[in-house]
Amino acid sequence: MSKASKIKQFDPNSPASANANIYGLPFTAEESDIVLVPVPWEVTTSYGGGTSHGPAAIREASFQVDLYHPEFPDLWKRGIHMDEVPKALLEQSKALKKEAAHVIDLLVNGGNEKQKTRAQKALEMVNAECAVMNDWVEQRCGYWMDQGKMVGLVGGDHSTPLGLFRAQAARHKKFSILHIDAHLDLRIAYEGFTYSHASILYNALSIKQLDRVVSVGIRDFCAQENDVFLKEKGRVRVVRSADIRRQQFDGVTWKEQCDAIIEALPEKVHISFDIDGLDPTLCPNTGTPVPGGFQFEEATYLLSRLARKRTIIGFDLVEVTPGKDEWDANVGARLLWHLCGVMAGRKA
Repeated sequence: MSKASKIKQFDPNSPASANANIYGLPFTAEESDIVLVPVPWEVTTSYGGGTSHGPAAIREASFQVDLYHPEFPDLWKRGIHMDEVPKALLEQSKALKKEAAHVIDLLVNGGNEKQKTRAQKALEMVNAECAVMNDWVEQRCGYWMDQGKMVGLVGGDHSTPLGLFRAQAARHKKFSILHIDAHLDLRIAYEGFTYSHASILYNALSIKQLDRVVSVGIRDFCAQENDVFLKEKGRVRVVRSADIRRQQFDGVTWKEQCDAIIEALPEKVHISFDIDGLDPTLCPNTGTPVPGGFQFEEATYLLSRLARKRTIIGFDLVEVTPGKDEWDANVGARLLWHLCGVMAGRKA
């Protein structure tokens, strides 16, 4: 059956079929304009856990999302397809997280020579295998980009989109990242892990095609991250959550603030959205929640306004961690729908 026939026969008002793809849509990857690459990986997380199950949880929760959205009412007709969650990657993540625990335990509690040797071997293994994961992400995302697809990545922890950044760099002479997060993620090899979730933006800065990072909603960062920020001399711009609120208390509107954020971004923008950029009541199970942050409609307003003024070349949504209920995944699935909508309306 052709895509046109599927569109004609599909009823977006009916309950989703259990056999359908994400959001209950009937399209194959080849038929879809948007392909989502799930990366179930959380090897270096050291506080809360479970983000590797985020992609599967979002997919399951997506069946509860109504497909009509006033901003992009025909989005479903474009076709959205999530790749199969790679089970081998999930199992590798579980095994390597146990290895990473040896490294973290030594840092926190110290140890004898035997434990130090064990931790060093574990560190080398984790760093090597995380590099392999990055290569896989770059290859997989690049494959779909070369098929003419718009690509979004669904993590996993925030280490996962580095390969997608590299795939963007191979196809764009210059691009920027709008980074929405509670944390700056500019730590240098946090806890010894080269590809730590807390080092993703520091690692991204090694990409020469990355013209600028604008980090928004930030609540937590360390002195080392501040030093990296200062050293970059404007290549990294930071908009703290506290400053956003202070300006609003003084009468500055969110529209004006959004326009200032967007003005700092060059034409081509990748959105890197850590769910903990939202108020933690919207993502209580995420790995490192921090008080403050955006309400849902504040975040989606910024994304929609960005799409009207810049070209969105891709996105990642990371750190969605399912808890005892589906709340975090429910929020994640709705945010993912909005991200797909703003990307589908891109100018190029």
